[in-house]
This record gives sequence, C-alpha cells and structure tokens, in this order.
Amino acid sequence: MAVSEPPKTDSILANPAPLGLMAFGITTVLLNLSNAGFFPVDSIILAMGIFYGGLAQLVAGAFEFRKGNTFGMTAFLSYGFFWLSFAFMILLHALNLVSAPGATSAAAYLFMWGLFTLLMFVGTLRLNGALMVVFGTLALLFFLLAAGAYSGNSTVNQVAGYEGVICGLSAMYASIAQVLNEVYKRQLLPLFPVGQKN
Repeated sequence: MAVSEPPKTDSILANPAPLGLMAFGITTVLLNLSNAGFFPVDSIILAMGIFYGGLAQLVAGAFEFRKGNTFGMTAFLSYGFFWLSFAFMILLHALNLVSAPGATSAAAYLFMWGLFTLLMFVGTLRLNGALMVVFGTLALLFFLLAAGAYSGNSTVNQVAGYEGVICGLSAMYASIAQVLNEVYKRQLLPLFPVGQKN
C-alpha cells in the first residue's frame, strides 16, 4: 500500500514587515498629529487603531511567526494589541462602562510600553539603522507621553506629538523602502543594515 505524499507548498512567502510597519506608521502619525494639537482624537483614529494599527499588525505578526522571525512576531503582535487596547480604552470610557484612566495609571501604561520598546530597541542594533530609528523614537515617544500623562503638562504632550509624527514617518520609510527595494530588485532606499542580515 503506497503512502501518499503530503501536498507540496510554496515555501516562498511575501515579506509581512512592510505591512506591519506601514500600519504602525500611518496610525502613529495620525494619533500624534492629534497629540500635537491639530485635531482631537475622533472616530478616524479609533477606526485606524482597531483595523490598520491593530488588526493589520496582528496579521503581519502572524506571518512573521510563519517565517520564524521572533523579533518581527513579537513586535507586530505586541503593537497590534497595543493599538487595540488603546482604542478600547477610549471606547469603554465613551460608552460609560468604565472611568477614564487616571494620571498615574495612564503614565504607568505608557511607561511600560516605553520600557518594552526600549528592550526591543536593543534587538534592532543587530538589524538595521531604519529600525533603530523607529524603535528609538518610539521608546522616546512613550516616555514623553508617560511624563505628560503623569504631570498633566500639555506642552510635554504637544512635544510628544511632534516627536511621534517623526516616529511614524520613520516606520513608513522603513516599510516603503522594503517594498520598493523588492520591486526594483536593487537598493532604491537604504535600510542601513548592521550586524546580521534581515
């Protein structure tokens, strides 16, 4: 009796990182334009936080898992759930189901995300300069937002907003560089690799 062979699958997978980086980048820019004072947090930011910043990064993280990329999986799944938690905090308060976060709890929440990001930044030192900028500016953003939440100083939040726009734009750059470099089959936009190759 012959044993049937398992179905053959194509081992070549698309790179999920550009999706995750762009989802993070655009959503971060929009939120931080609000932090900088250009417009209030509204349904646009909530919808982006749930679907693009949240769910799209979860998809990217799942495919990084499939590729065996622990760093990418941890980053995209974590920040995808960050965006979902951020959006749900706002929704739960808007629906009068829970009270708004207090200054201390909001600062603790943001500080812990800053600490996580700082630890992840150490990993980027073996990847590339583009990711160093993304994670370095993101860690600074979380710490600034934590300080602003704890102190209630609107100027700190506004500074964080401008810094956050830079962070989001750096993620968008890291995303589109990977897309265009693959499409053009050459380094059109540099990622400044260091240490081990991606």
